[in-house]
Amino acid sequence: MRLKKMSSLGIAITLCMAFVINGCKKSEDIVIEDITVEEITDVADVEESETPEPITEFTMFIARTNDLPEVTKDNDVAKMIAEKTGVIVKESWLGKKEDAIEAVDRMIEADELPDIIDAGDASQNMYENSLLVPWDEYIEKYPNLKELYSDEEWEEFRQSDGHIYWANVFRNTYGEDRSTIHNDEAFWIQARVLEWDNYPTIETVEEYFDLLERYYECNKSFVNSKNETVDIIPFTSLTDDWRYFCIQNVPLFLDGYPNDGICIVDVTSGDAPTVRLFQTTDTAKTYYGILNEEYKKGIMYEDFDTQLYDEYIEMLSTGAVLGMVDQYWNFAYSIQDSYEEKGLNELGCEYVPLGLTLEKGTPQKYHLYGDIIDWSSGTAITTKCEDPEKAFKFLNDILEQDVHDLRFWGVKDVDYCVDENGLYYRTDEMRERLEDDDYVASHMCQYSYLPQWLGTSRDGINAMQPKEQASEFYESISKPLAECLKAYGADSFGDMVGSTDNNAADQGPWFPMQSYSSYMSTDTPGQEAFRKMSDAEHEWLPKIVKASDYEAAWNSYMKAFDACNPQDFIEEQQYELEYRIAAKSNKMN
Repeated sequence: MRLKKMSSLGIAITLCMAFVINGCKKSEDIVIEDITVEEITDVADVEESETPEPITEFTMFIARTNDLPEVTKDNDVAKMIAEKTGVIVKESWLGKKEDAIEAVDRMIEADELPDIIDAGDASQNMYENSLLVPWDEYIEKYPNLKELYSDEEWEEFRQSDGHIYWANVFRNTYGEDRSTIHNDEAFWIQARVLEWDNYPTIETVEEYFDLLERYYECNKSFVNSKNETVDIIPFTSLTDDWRYFCIQNVPLFLDGYPNDGICIVDVTSGDAPTVRLFQTTDTAKTYYGILNEEYKKGIMYEDFDTQLYDEYIEMLSTGAVLGMVDQYWNFAYSIQDSYEEKGLNELGCEYVPLGLTLEKGTPQKYHLYGDIIDWSSGTAITTKCEDPEKAFKFLNDILEQDVHDLRFWGVKDVDYCVDENGLYYRTDEMRERLEDDDYVASHMCQYSYLPQWLGTSRDGINAMQPKEQASEFYESISKPLAECLKAYGADSFGDMVGSTDNNAADQGPWFPMQSYSSYMSTDTPGQEAFRKMSDAEHEWLPKIVKASDYEAAWNSYMKAFDACNPQDFIEEQQYELEYRIAAKSNKMN
């Protein structure tokens, strides 16, 4: 005899299923908030005579800040995942003002490491201190883990002692690429600005700022849905701490290079691939000169150089900023709630990405198509974990399709429906609930820094994650944004960027070079030069943008930059570049 105990969520699902129409209950009839976890005993079928396997709680630290609602102790989906896997994970995150390396170092010194960790920039330190469990035998033992990467790709994670200690859980595509957003760097502009000028073609920095200037001349402020008057800020550029990439690496993109991050790899000269700096090019001088002119015109935000990240997000959240250079992940998720609250989406304040160059007709590579491995860090099991076998099995099990659907789609007939063709979709009411932080915290559980898939579900129909389901993408965006994409013939943000010949599979074995910055020893001339170069950029880029005499300021910047011995950095990067090319060649042979 089986005794069936139903959770609050199970009752909610049963109620939903009682009124199914074409595969999904009318969402206005769903009332799950009136049933609490405390009111009804949790978990699923249990044999009367058998003792359920105890749930193991693993701790996890993610050395990054979290802008999403924190999963509550009694989270419905976390419990359902635990029922399937025997594991529940208690996540903790980096504080907003904490440094990742310093935070991990404190854990090491206090002997308070979690079971699972994504140590970010401190990953190499964890490895060097022998604090991580090798993955090798578990990759071979658990097929879902092995499937994350090809044998050749797994080799990229192998450390100098011959073992693999972590895996990057992002940008792993199963089946067909379904990406809808552009998660990388771009010149962003509000949809209403493009609509105002009848959706013009914008290809260069000059055209971009010309449009911002003309729009601002006619529109100095606007009124949001709360009847608040907001003064417009045409353009800004974040320079706070490590996020100064918003101003630092733009010249790289303007010359049509992909995002190697810390340098250019020149493959156009006919010689062997060569490391070059983008900070000292003619394009760099021209771009910062343009920003200098826009600052003097009052187009660029006056206090861009002293603004902290939280202040930057707060300013973007008002809808005041018409445009900026940034990476999507660095701003988009943090401003969503404010945009909904103030009706900014329907006013056309949402941003679309543009892939601009300095000269018209220059092929650009802002948008990377397909997967690229960043092997410098990732999810790891620490030596503090008392049951690494169960931990690795859990990482394998959460890639099973039913668990993966729970993590990202939620509960069938509660968070998504299935039509007669097997296509997943959400109703307006479901989307509205998923915008409620309390609902998300108590009900949804993505385990967002654990292994996951993008691309196409194993059913061959749906996207692995809702953000890549084309129908959900268009349903989730505002009418002004949808009309903007339609005007440009774009089905996605990637289409808006319009990069050419920038497939991940075609990148050189060195890409991206920025991943090597985590491996550079702190006591080498190259690393010392890198640190000094970074300090010089932090100091001088804002100075030259705000300078009354741009030429004099630029010359002073170049003098300070040259004093950093950048050639030491170039030589070390060139060595790494050639090493990767040789290693790739040896593997192929």
